[in-house]
Amino acid sequence: MAVKIRLRRMGQKKAPFYRVVVADSRYPRDGRFIEEIGYYNPITEPAEIKIDAEKAKKWIANGAQPTDTVKSLLKRSNIVD
Repeated sequence: MAVKIRLRRMGQKKAPFYRVVVADSRYPRDGRFIEEIGYYNPITEPAEIKIDAEKAKKWIANGAQPTDTVKSLLKRSNIVD
């Protein structure tokens, strides 16, 4: 089972809001997920990022691969180097 840490799109049309979730890579983008670890709101100025650092580090230690976008969010939150 390939586990990914990725964004799940929420919100209205042209007003995106994302939840950072841990999901099996075979599930659809907005489908089933294992655990929600945070959220990202790009609409606010500055963009609002809230990620549970302990959960993120635990999942990465267990082999979950963050997507490129989530990796940059983790770096901006000083969770991962």
